[in-house]
Amino acid sequence: MLSKRLEAFQNRLRESDIDVSLITDEDNIYYLAGYYDYLHMDFGRPTVLIIPKDDEPVLITPMLDFNSAKILAKVKNISPWNDGMGNEWREEIPARVKSAKKVGIEMNHIPQIVRAYLNDLVSKESLFNISGLLSDMRMIKSEEELQMARHAGQVASAMMWAGREKINSGIPEYEVAIATSQAGTRKAADLLNRYYKDKNMSPNTQFLQIMASGEAITQTHHRATNRIMQEGEPVFLCFCGMTNFHRFKLGFDRTFWIKHLPNEADLKVYEVALESQRAALKALGPGVRAESVHAEYAEVIQTAGYDYPFRCGRATGFSFLEKPELVTGDKTILKPGMVFAVDGSVTVDNFRAQVGDSFIITEDGYESITDHPKSIEDVII
Repeated sequence: MLSKRLEAFQNRLRESDIDVSLITDEDNIYYLAGYYDYLHMDFGRPTVLIIPKDDEPVLITPMLDFNSAKILAKVKNISPWNDGMGNEWREEIPARVKSAKKVGIEMNHIPQIVRAYLNDLVSKESLFNISGLLSDMRMIKSEEELQMARHAGQVASAMMWAGREKINSGIPEYEVAIATSQAGTRKAADLLNRYYKDKNMSPNTQFLQIMASGEAITQTHHRATNRIMQEGEPVFLCFCGMTNFHRFKLGFDRTFWIKHLPNEADLKVYEVALESQRAALKALGPGVRAESVHAEYAEVIQTAGYDYPFRCGRATGFSFLEKPELVTGDKTILKPGMVFAVDGSVTVDNFRAQVGDSFIITEDGYESITDHPKSIEDVII
């Protein structure tokens, strides 16, 4: 699969008359070379995948990760660099770019230190943004990626059920986070053992649990804290960061209440959130413009008297955010093989409700890959 991706990307470079590309985004390096979990810019250590249009790629990576690179990276040429030795990560780059008329970079993802070095080697006019080439490639998932998406949905569903079962009066939020992480890790471990050969891929869920309860419910990306949940309170669980199975990401969230129905105003907010997602899903399918899905969702929310909402959804894959987005202005035509997180959400001053799921676009509609009840009767726990 990786060799086909590299070949397809080099074909795109040739079609665009780009002589060589420097890939620095971690997710794109994984997508093209299978290399992951290395030290990178968080630790001040550039990793660069150089892909010429007509030659073998070369991977530049810290010496600390050389052994991992030899095992994981699906490229023949690996150039490790060490602190203070020679020109460090810069050693390989000059010979690869100085004779190139066009050098492709990911304009919005290239580390500043690498960009500044390139500016000293080639003219600004020689640099071209190749982010679009890669994002277009990544929109349609392969059958292998779709299997990962479905398995990621199983991991997410296991986490949601575990979190739901832990929510109760007198329980601190962090206990819910522990429960979801354990459930997701165990489900991921089982799936990796049964379906995948990569023994280096970790099953452990990552990312701090997004959740909020009580008065914190309006804080969209609130993390689990020491706060003790109380009877009658709303609780929001979101797995948009933690669902990261075999590096495939999804969106998935629910709003719950502890033991009692919400008040009339909050109940209306929740019902409109549900209806807005239903409206989006009625529009979701092949041949539809991305922005039209958002328009249907926004129409429900605004007609009910609430403020214009944030985007309805986003494509996911090996990145949390991929192309296209279900938002005003994105005119991309949806096609089979795309994967989307699709939300329904309403926010007011003292409450917000959100339900979100992930879907694969099919030839005649969509396939749901997350599963948890969301009718009002089903979210009272």
